[in-house]
Amino acid sequence: MSSQSQVQSPYLIEASNVKKYFPIKSGLLSRVVGQVKAIDDVSFGIRAGETFGLVGESGCGKSTLARVLLNLKRATAGEIKFEGRNIGELSGGELRRLREEMQIIFQDPFGSLNPRFLVRDLIGEPLKVHRKLSAKEIDERVVELMELVGLDASRRNRYPHEFSGGQRQRIGIARAIALNPKFIVADEAVSALDVSVQSQVLNLMMKLQKELGLTYLFIAHGLNVVRHISDRVGVMYLGQMVEVGPTEELFAKPLHPYTSVLLSAIPKPTADRKEERIILQGDVPSPANPPSGCRFHPRCPYAQDRCKTEQPLLRAAVNQRQVACHYPLG
Repeated sequence: MSSQSQVQSPYLIEASNVKKYFPIKSGLLSRVVGQVKAIDDVSFGIRAGETFGLVGESGCGKSTLARVLLNLKRATAGEIKFEGRNIGELSGGELRRLREEMQIIFQDPFGSLNPRFLVRDLIGEPLKVHRKLSAKEIDERVVELMELVGLDASRRNRYPHEFSGGQRQRIGIARAIALNPKFIVADEAVSALDVSVQSQVLNLMMKLQKELGLTYLFIAHGLNVVRHISDRVGVMYLGQMVEVGPTEELFAKPLHPYTSVLLSAIPKPTADRKEERIILQGDVPSPANPPSGCRFHPRCPYAQDRCKTEQPLLRAAVNQRQVACHYPLG
């Protein structure tokens, strides 16, 4: 990649008009009768060294988007660039090298770790696949990684079930950073942990980010968790990005009605905060048959006639913010 292309884009990873559709098949001949629009025309970027939080209801496409960014799923349309390179145009060897730069931390630390492997083998596996190291060198690196994530390296010859949930997630983090990646997706990485353990793991992730220069895409349901770790936040609804902005500004003054709904559900810590929770009407529409116009309009308390027919585009708003709404709040 040329230095000129580095200057042109402020993002480490950038998605442009990305779509991911899954076919709906029926009958003995598996005839395609429709499509699930899991991601539908999403564009955004993540800057090097930042944490980009991604929030939205279950089924909105967050995890699918993450896997498309990592090239674990092929995009139906659109373009994804990593350090200025279109990953859809990379050769097999280039993709293999790209795998070293992009890693993932899963939600379930126990389910994502092979219970029949010793911890030293779980953490060392990426090194065996991507590095030509001796057994001694791999063991030394495993010791280094365990100490880096706050684990007792003398326990590396034990199995995952001998560790607590928080410790197993630390094992997953050690495995993810083994190859010194630049970009890590944390897909609900702390949602299965107790609140006190969540805080410890989040603090570890922020510490590693500073020490190793990591860039995170942090996916979560809990908005307070996202607020704690994220520099910027993207809000997804039914396969589309509806708002993007700096974390504190988005929390202080949401522009999209859906963002306002999500924030209203956060318990208020003080008695003087008496804002009422906004209750959405109806169910989340099916991504196989999304509403016309704004996809949120059937549930939006502020929807007008224009919202039913004209789809709002994600556009620039105040203070480096973006919103996809014809009538933004505030």
